[in-house]
Amino acid sequence: MRNFSVETRSRTDFINIDRQVAEMVRESVMDEGVITVFIPHTTAGITINENADPDVMADMEQVLDRIVPWD
Repeated sequence: MRNFSVETRSRTDFINIDRQVAEMVRESVMDEGVITVFIPHTTAGITINENADPDVMADMEQVLDRIVPWD
C-alpha cells in the first residue's frame, strides 16, 4: 500500500491527483493489476472527470452547494 496527502485551499476544492497516481503506478513495477484510490475522510471524495470542459468543476461545485448547503 502507498500513501500520499493533499491540502485543500477552500471548503470545496478539486485537486487533480493524476500525477501522484501515475507515479505510484510507475514505481509499482507491476505488469498488470488494479489500482484502488481510497480516501478515509468523511468530507472528501473522489470524482473522475476527463477535464474536457473547464465548466464541469464549477457546475459540480454549484450542485454540491445546492444538495448539501453550508449554512
